Amino acid sequence: KQWYQRRVAITAGGVSQMPVVGLGTWQSKKGEVGAAVEHALRNGYRHIDCAMVYQNEEEIGETFKKVFSEGVVKREDVFITSKLWNTYKRAEDVPKACAKTLKDLQLDYLDLYLIHWPVMFKPGENLFPTDADGKFIYDEQNPSFKETWNALEKLVDEGKVKNIGLSNFNKDQIAEVLEFARVKPASLQVESHPQLPNLELLDICKKNDIAFVAYSPLGNPGSVFRRPEQKNLLEDDDVKKIAAKHKKSAGQILIRYQVDKGNVVIPKSVTPSRIDENLDVFGFSLDETDMGVLNNLYKKIGPKGFRTCAVAHWGTHPNYPFKDEL
Repeated sequence: KQWYQRRVAITAGGVSQMPVVGLGTWQSKKGEVGAAVEHALRNGYRHIDCAMVYQNEEEIGETFKKVFSEGVVKREDVFITSKLWNTYKRAEDVPKACAKTLKDLQLDYLDLYLIHWPVMFKPGENLFPTDADGKFIYDEQNPSFKETWNALEKLVDEGKVKNIGLSNFNKDQIAEVLEFARVKPASLQVESHPQLPNLELLDICKKNDIAFVAYSPLGNPGSVFRRPEQKNLLEDDDVKKIAAKHKKSAGQILIRYQVDKGNVVIPKSVTPSRIDENLDVFGFSLDETDMGVLNNLYKKIGPKGFRTCAVAHWGTHPNYPFKDEL
C-alpha cells in the first residue's frame, strides 16, 4: 500500500516529511490503543499522533517496540508527534516532560513536539490540578510563551525532537511566537471540520509555511465534549450527497476535505475497518463545488460555526485561546 507516500514538507531544525493522513490517539482507551496503532502501522499508516495527557503513551510505546523490533516498519519511516502538557510550561519542566514521553513511547526522539495548549496549570504530577471547589489551579508564575518555546528549541538543538510546533493557539498567539522564535513553528494542530473550517488560521499557516494539522475532522461524533445541540456531521445531508456522488463514506469525504485543502489530518479510531477506510482517501478528489459546499456548511450553525473541544472551563485563564467564542 502506497497511500502513506503522500506527505507534506515541514521545516524546523532541518526538513521532515509529515504523512498527510495519520492516526489520532486522543480518547483511544488503554487496552485498545496499542492494537489500533499496530493495525495502522501494519496497513500503511506512517504517522501516529500522541500526547502525554491522553495517558496511553506507555501502551503505544509497547506497540512501537514490537513493530520496530519485528521489522514491520523502520522507526525512521514513521512520523511520531507528541505534545507538552499544561503543567510543564516552565523552562525547567519542559525537558522533564519530553523525557517522560520519550521513555513511555520507547523512543530516542520525536519527529514533532507541540505545545498542547496556550494555558498553564500548576506544575506537578497531577495533570488536572483543581482546588476544593473543583476550579482549575493555574500556574501562578504564568511562564511566557517565549520561556516555554526557548526550552523547546533546546530540545531541537539536543536532537530529542526534530520539529516543534503549536496546538490550539489563536492567530494573535501564533503571531507572538513568530516574533521571537529562533526555530519557527513547523506545525499548527487545531480542531477543523466543515462545522469549524478555521479558514483564517489556515491562511495564516500558508503565509508562514506552517503545516496545518486538523484534529477531530469528523466533528468528534463520539466525544464526551460534544454538546447536545451539536449536529452529527456524518448525518449531514450535504455531506451525504457528496459521499453518494463519489461513492465514498461520509467519513472519507470529511477526511478528503482536509487533504484537498492541503492539510494534514489525524482521524482517530480503534476499529480496524474504520482505520483502513480513513486512510483510503487518495483515489478521488473533491471538486470546486464540493469544497464550496463544505467550506460554507458552518453557516447552518452560526457565524462562527461549532467548536467541540472548546474547554470553556479554562475560560478564566489569561491565555485561553477562544475568548471571542465565550
